[in-house]
Amino acid sequence: MTRLEDEVVRKRQRERARIMAWLLGGFVVLLFFITIAKTGINW
Repeated sequence: MTRLEDEVVRKRQRERARIMAWLLGGFVVLLFFITIAKTGINW
């Protein structure tokens, strides 16, 4: 692979990793709120 192709692949990998991080973070927050709702804690 040339240097330019390598940079394009790395950029794609960074974007994919960023999207996965946001999705996992959102999933964790969702589970947190579901747990709070199920336990019936009223803040």
